[in-house]
Parts: sequence; structure tokens; C-alpha cells
Amino acid sequence: MEKFEHEYNAEQIQVLEGLEAVRKRPGMYIGSVSIRGLHHLVYEIVDNSVDEALAGYCTEINIIIEPGNIICVKDNGRGIPIDIHPKTKISAAETVYTVLHAGGKFGGDSGYKVSGGLHGVGASVVNALSEWTEVTIQRDGGIYAMRFERGKTVKSLERIGDSKETGTQVRFFADGTIFETLEYEYEVLENRFREMAFLTKGLKIILEDTRGETPRKAEFCFEGGLRSFVEYLNKNKEKLHKDPIYIEKNGDIPVEISIQYTSAYSENIYTFVNNINTIEGGTHLEGFKRALTKVFNDYARSKNILKEKDGNLQGDDIREGITAVISVKVKEPQFEGQTKTKLGNSEVTGVVQSMVNESLANFLEENPNVAKAILEKCISASRAREAARKARELVRRKSALESTTLPGKLADCSSKNPEECEVYIVEGDSAGGSAKQGRDRKFQAILPLWGKMLNVEKARADKIYGNDKLNPVILAVGAGIGSDFDITKIRYGKVIIMADADVDGAHIRTLLLTFFFRYMRPLIENGNVFLAQPPLYKLSKKGMTDRYCYTDEDLEQAYKELEEKGIGRDQLGLQRYKGLGEMNPEQLWETTMNPETRILVKVTMDDAMSADETFSLLMGDEVGPRRDFIQANAKYVKNLDI
Repeated sequence: MEKFEHEYNAEQIQVLEGLEAVRKRPGMYIGSVSIRGLHHLVYEIVDNSVDEALAGYCTEINIIIEPGNIICVKDNGRGIPIDIHPKTKISAAETVYTVLHAGGKFGGDSGYKVSGGLHGVGASVVNALSEWTEVTIQRDGGIYAMRFERGKTVKSLERIGDSKETGTQVRFFADGTIFETLEYEYEVLENRFREMAFLTKGLKIILEDTRGETPRKAEFCFEGGLRSFVEYLNKNKEKLHKDPIYIEKNGDIPVEISIQYTSAYSENIYTFVNNINTIEGGTHLEGFKRALTKVFNDYARSKNILKEKDGNLQGDDIREGITAVISVKVKEPQFEGQTKTKLGNSEVTGVVQSMVNESLANFLEENPNVAKAILEKCISASRAREAARKARELVRRKSALESTTLPGKLADCSSKNPEECEVYIVEGDSAGGSAKQGRDRKFQAILPLWGKMLNVEKARADKIYGNDKLNPVILAVGAGIGSDFDITKIRYGKVIIMADADVDGAHIRTLLLTFFFRYMRPLIENGNVFLAQPPLYKLSKKGMTDRYCYTDEDLEQAYKELEEKGIGRDQLGLQRYKGLGEMNPEQLWETTMNPETRILVKVTMDDAMSADETFSLLMGDEVGPRRDFIQANAKYVKNLDI
């Protein structure tokens, strides 16, 4: 290996002072400098206010997105302490905003029993990554203010007035030299703060967006806490019992859980620690699952619903159709990984397990009708699971006996390296034929599908195995489905849905995305699913290279640019593509398949709750909410076949 010739002694060891480390490596502290990282700044400041609420001192938080994408967060908590810090010799408030790992959340005698945030890092990180930050504190009868620029103090804390109120206001403008964008998404913030309000019973959170001509405002306050949360999550689903089950225990580790079963076939369990969404679960989820399985099996046997000869219901059977939210408060949470998505405290497992064992068992005894409705669904799920197992084994045996385990209509690529391979799932045989002829055979595979496929939102797993529309997709991807899905076994790094730009094509895309979300979710989470964007129009003229337009806006722009070159609209031939099959192989390659010129949209999932809500709304059994959605959004429809 070639050596890099350079001096390497004490002078080359870089020491980052103060908040320079944050500006040098922002991703280490906020995950990324994308829009997700930008939103993270807001969450960190609001988390500090929520911690005041958890401590019992704050009842209202106001968040304003001001014109110019300035963020203002104001609470009515105690106000950050203003006295001089014994170690830093500056005010405690200035210390919190300028010293990394300074805050009121360390140690058993700190100002907080439990807290979220970045363990006292949040305020200083936001300060470091902002062009400027202004902090106003009302405390001890006075109003105090200080200002920073890129983490450095430009105006130390000083008293500017008198006040009988208490609280903290933080205004900041994110640094455009750090972040890819400074444009906040109102809907993303709205979803996050609604979630925070659910998790902090009785706390009022007000979000305002004053950037546009028409200001937007949302106000959240839920006295029902997690009960209200579960009701919100299930608002588009058919419920098996009217009221959510609610259990709560206060102690060294307070636990709050709400459960409601629906007629859906998927499980949705969301876990939180100190209001932090632990999307990978952890010990609190483990304790809940163990207890849930034990309680329902014990109850079913005690009531003779399960006979001696019957095997136990499995966890998957009991969790089918469940919506649950688990919230625990832990003084010293241990999170696995820097992103804090999995709880590691082993003592939490036993606390949650014993609490659910006792409380849920009592609930089932006191509510036999609810217990019966849930157990009927669990037993039905058990039978379907057994049918799915037999169907899965049949598919495996059939595949093993065949010369190849790949579907017959799949035109595979020659490369076997998943990182460079991609499969186009194409609507219709004619488009599939063009795609096969136009592709690069080395790395592009083509799987034609025909006809409408199964809506998996309304079907159990046993209906999916062997389905003539879905089975080819399962075999082509090659990684199994459901709990058997293994992302390391995928045969293609890109799974590209290529459908017509019409209503039927949109329906097929939605059906496939529903399938991937419910049965191959890691494929979406890992960024392997894409939507091809075929052109809508072609402009042509003798002697001119054909010009393709992907939207109506593209078409208008093309007309304007060509008019500037002296080519009028009346001189141009316009073709409106109704389907992929209208393109010949060369055109399909040039517009939709050539990596140098094509447009692909990556399917991402930042918020599993919102995604679940959307799929349930659009693809589920409940007609009423879907009708309301269509009526409310009809005016936005741009592509409707008549």
C-alpha cells in the first residue's frame, strides 16, 4: 500500500475546543445535516421544555416557525438557572449553551427525575449549529437575555427587565453553511409534537407556522394520554373493543401502556423511553411481549378455550391486529447506539413484564366479552399461521424440485452482485417485452406482472403464499416475507416499480407498496425500493432531437425554451404517452431505464406511524374514513382517467 508522506507528530494532533467538535462533525450529534437533522434542532430545544413538564413545572409550550425559517420555542417552566456556575465561573444559563455535556440532567440530585434530549448536550449542540441563538429567561423576578453566534457568546446574560412569570424562550436560525436545507416541513413537526402531547398527559403544545400568506396553527393537549394516542392511531380501523385497555404503574420505573385490538392483520407496537421513540424496541418491548403471550395463554387455558391437546398460542398470533403504545420513564436510560433507538436497561424487562402480567390478567377477568373477542382473533390467526406454514413449505418444496427457484416470466440479469443488480417490476406483458429488449442485460432484470394483485391489507399471510401475482415478486426478491424476511438475502439492490402514469398504474404501485410495507418492510427501511418515472409527453420535430417531458410543468418549460430558439408550438409534434407499452425499447431505455438519464424516486419511511395510518386509510376495510379523505382531497387530484 502506498504511504501518504506527511509529518505526524504532536503538532498534527488536532484538539477541538468548545463547540468546534460539533461544527466539525455535526452528524455525530444530530444524525445528519439533511432536513432530518434540521428538524432535530427543534426537537432538542422542545425536549428541554418537555423535561420541565415531566418534572412537573411546565404546562404549555409554544413553537413558532417565523418568516425566514427562524424557530422560536417558549415554555412556562422554571426558567434556566441564572446564577454563576462554580466551575465555569459564568452563568449557569450561558454554561448550558456553550459547554458540551453541561446541563441539569446528570446525576441523581440533578434538577430532573427523568429526561429525554441529548442528556444535557442538546442546547449547546443547537447553539453550535445555528447562525445565531437568542435566549430569554424569566426567573427570580427578572427577565434575562443572552445571544450567541455559531456557538460563541456575543452577549452574555444580562437583566433586561422585571417579571413575575417564569419560563424560557429560545430563538435560533440554523446555519446555512452546515445544513443542506433550512426549510422546515410543518407536517413533520406537527406529527412529532402531537406525539409528544400524547406522551405527556395534560401538556399543551401549540405549533404555529407564520411563514406563508395563510398562517397555520395546531394545538395539542390530551388528558387521556396514551388512551388518546391509541384511539388516534386506530381512527381508520375497525376496533374489536370500543375502549383501549389502559394500565399504569408508578414507582422507580413508571410504566404506562395502552392497548386496543383491531380487525387488521398487522401488529403496531410503539415504544418510548422518557418520550424518546425507541423505534428498535428494547427491554421494555421484550417484557411486554413475554407478558402478553403468557397472560392470554393462561387465560385461554383457565377458561377451557384452549384444550390440553392444543398447543400454546404463539406471540405472533396474539399480536395480530394489536395497536399498543408503551411508555416508560427511566432515571438512567442506557441506549444501544448513538441514535438512541433501542433501550438496553435489563431491569426494565422484569418491571414491565410483572406489571402487564398482573394488570392485564385482572382486566381480562373483569371484561370477559373483550377477552373472548380478542382470543377468537388470536385462535383464527393461529390457524392461518399454520396454513401459511404449510403453504410456505409447499412453495419451498416446489421450488426445490424445479430446475430454478426463479419465476418463469423473470428475465434475469447476468451479474449476481446484489449491489449492482436491479429488477424492474413492470406492469403488463407488452411493456415487459419492450423493457426486456431495451435493458442492459448485465445488471437489469425484468419481471412483468399482469392484472390487479392481492390487496394484502385485507388478507392474512396464508393467502399470500402461492398467490399467482405476488409469488413471482417473493421469489424474485429472494429474501422471504414477514418474520422470515432476511435483507441480507435480497438478489437485487434496487427493486424498481415501473407502472403506467395513469390511475391503473397508480393503483398497482400502491398495491405493491402496501405489500412491501406489510411483508418486506426492511426493504423500504434499507432504501431498496424505487419508483420509475416514465415521461408523459414527447415533443418532436424533423431535424430536432426528441424532447421528453415528465410533468405538465416540464412540458410548459420545454415549450418556452424552444420558443426562445425560434421553434413555435405549432411546429412541434406532441405525443401523450398513455402507457409504457407505447414506447419502443430504445425510447424506454433512453427515458426510464438508462442510469445516466432516468429519474428514480426512492421510497422512504421516516415515520412508521404515519405510513401505517396511510395504508390503513387507503387500503383497509373501513370505508367511511377513506370516503372522508377522498372528499377532503378531491380538489388536489391531477391525474384522473375519465
